[in-house]
Amino acid sequence: MTEPITLEPMQPIYHRQVGPLLAHLLHGKFQNLTSMDGDELALFFEQWLEHVPDVPGNRRMVALQEGKVIGTIAIKWPPQSSGSASKPQKTPASWQSFRRFGRWNLFKMRMGLSLFDYKPQVGECYIADVAVHPDYRGQGFGKLLLRWAEQFAQQEPGVDRLSLYVSGKNQRARKLYEQLGYTVRSHENSLVWHWLFNEKEWSYMWRRVE
Repeated sequence: MTEPITLEPMQPIYHRQVGPLLAHLLHGKFQNLTSMDGDELALFFEQWLEHVPDVPGNRRMVALQEGKVIGTIAIKWPPQSSGSASKPQKTPASWQSFRRFGRWNLFKMRMGLSLFDYKPQVGECYIADVAVHPDYRGQGFGKLLLRWAEQFAQQEPGVDRLSLYVSGKNQRARKLYEQLGYTVRSHENSLVWHWLFNEKEWSYMWRRVE
């Protein structure tokens, strides 16, 4: 009998499993930017997860089956929209701990990640990333994670819409978002993104929270 899927908030014990998921999700973009292979990117993102400050307006969840992380989703919303009580924030680790990847790779990764660091507007809950383990794709787990984001947004005071960006090359993901009620609000073409990530066209999509 297949064990049920559970969703839990991100914890340090999951960093080692989530790192490879993010590496697989972003490898096609960052391989054009750095000389790191898939394993190095996985290790980088594992350490990066430890580096991300725990601040209001950010949340990452993991989907678990029998203790294995099979998917993850991260969302962001403006702190002023949050009704959650404040909690102590962990101090970000020093970027010096990333020296093993090489200074040039580190510089380019930091530059690339800064471009992905979208700042949501008031009332907006932004889906920063959603990733499913390659062995579990096509089984509805991506939709499950997106449904969680929808439920979260419905319960969060001040939030009235969910949003995300999707690459023009990722038509499969776009179709899934459209099935869930997302519509394209704008298209963006960036020579900088094309030069750095070989991804020139992006669509900004959102849906109302009911």
